[in-house]
Amino acid sequence: MEGETIKIMNQDLVRLDRFDGSNFTRWQDKVRFLLTALKIFYILDPTLAPLPEPKENDTPQVVAARKKREEDELICRGHILNALSDRLYDLYTNTNSAREIWEALENKYKAEEEGTKKFLISQYIDFKFFDEKPLLPQIHELQVIVNKLKVLKIELPEAFQVGAIVAKLPSSWKGYRKRILHKSEDYSLEEIQKHLRIEEESRSRDKMPTQFQRPIILEVKITTTKRIPEII
Repeated sequence: MEGETIKIMNQDLVRLDRFDGSNFTRWQDKVRFLLTALKIFYILDPTLAPLPEPKENDTPQVVAARKKREEDELICRGHILNALSDRLYDLYTNTNSAREIWEALENKYKAEEEGTKKFLISQYIDFKFFDEKPLLPQIHELQVIVNKLKVLKIELPEAFQVGAIVAKLPSSWKGYRKRILHKSEDYSLEEIQKHLRIEEESRSRDKMPTQFQRPIILEVKITTTKRIPEII
């Protein structure tokens, strides 16, 4: 049963997208889960004591424990390398320790993600809606930033997102914004977008010329021709 489990987990690992330098936290979580399922994640524990040097009088238990540790180290290192892109594989393939590879990746790409987090947070805060563009596509652009933050494990509460959308409405929406803020009910993201879509459509209709707002009634005059009977 254990061998079957390992086989299945190995197949799942092969299907992982190979890490190419982006979305490190997500990749690391997936690899951590798989290594844990394989019962070899302990190899990456920084507090793991090193193996003692082999001795002639080592007991069979010590020999077996050393052999298992060496095999687990080899398998763990192989799985990490196998989950890297070709470029990163070539970069780390000469590193003998699985823990050294793991820590080197953490030090490099977690630092980069921290910079990405700050950039995305700043981008979200500075994001503004403009009258010149349709509103809903702009909201979708804002949601793309939210999703990128979520990948980096920064989740914004839905109520916060709704409040941010209302606060970012253009100045021409000032009256509408006040009405929303003074309402006691809470809106979900889906509901606020629905309300904004209806309001935007209403505003678009109000801007249309009068002749396009009222239905045009065409008078059709039907002329009948009286048939004269033929004289035989």
